[in-house]
Amino acid sequence: MPTSLERAKITTLTLRQKKERGEVITMLTAYDYATAIAMERVGIDIILVGDSLGMVVLGYTTTLPVTMDEMLHHCRAVARGAQHPLLVGDMPFMSYQVSPQDALRNAGRFVKEAGMDAVKLEGGREVVEAVRVIVDAGIPVMGHLGLTPQSIHKLGGFRAQGRTARAAQRLIEDARLLEAAGCFAIVLEAVPDRIAELISKRIAIPTIGIGAGTGCDGQVLVTHDLLGLFDRFTPKFVKKYADLHAEMARAFAEYKHDVETRAFPTPAHTYTIDDAEFAALLDALSQSDSLPKPGMDSSAR
Repeated sequence: MPTSLERAKITTLTLRQKKERGEVITMLTAYDYATAIAMERVGIDIILVGDSLGMVVLGYTTTLPVTMDEMLHHCRAVARGAQHPLLVGDMPFMSYQVSPQDALRNAGRFVKEAGMDAVKLEGGREVVEAVRVIVDAGIPVMGHLGLTPQSIHKLGGFRAQGRTARAAQRLIEDARLLEAAGCFAIVLEAVPDRIAELISKRIAIPTIGIGAGTGCDGQVLVTHDLLGLFDRFTPKFVKKYADLHAEMARAFAEYKHDVETRAFPTPAHTYTIDDAEFAALLDALSQSDSLPKPGMDSSAR
């Protein structure tokens, strides 16, 4: 594995070239400095600071309440930890739907204030004009089709999309529209595998699948799902590579027991003072204690 110094910065051109060579693209979500460093070290291609942080970090029941300020805060933390992956900031609900100009203004904040290389927004034909305006300003845009969490009320919940011929055709049309508008890649979420593969073959830009099968040009997962850190629910398409929630609970319980039984801290975890210095301190305190206190009549002693 190349070291971080040897690794080149991933760009949108890098991703296009990987698709042309048939190389798979790796993408994960991150919301903090430490996680970004770990992904940097193993060479993940794309880090998405996803609005999924609303559910897995901030405790919201959906992604809808996430604000621009919350997104920018976490983007800045990730940008401090990772230099080589392509960094993508998720535009939160209502940060791009009002008008293309509003979308451009908010997209600019991700790049200028938070150190992101690109932004991601959800939707197809309804966001094409916003995509075009943002791209024309020089900011790369990643699209997102299929299950779009910001539209769960419209979709009727977290449900797979494109499962009828008509719905699948609309997805294919939307993917082409996003490509024409200038998107450098498209996330396909909870889309039937054969539909995702069709889309991947019919557009020149990379597709990143999440619950969309192996026919996509890359894959993404929410890191808290992958690590088993989020236990509220686990989507069908998630493969857990660890169960850190259970491991955290075990460690916390062991710590609580050790503290309550005074098994922790041990001398190995404790700073000490030289015996002679401690004796000098006690002597100084003894002499100080024998002196009259300010405002006290010496006869009262």
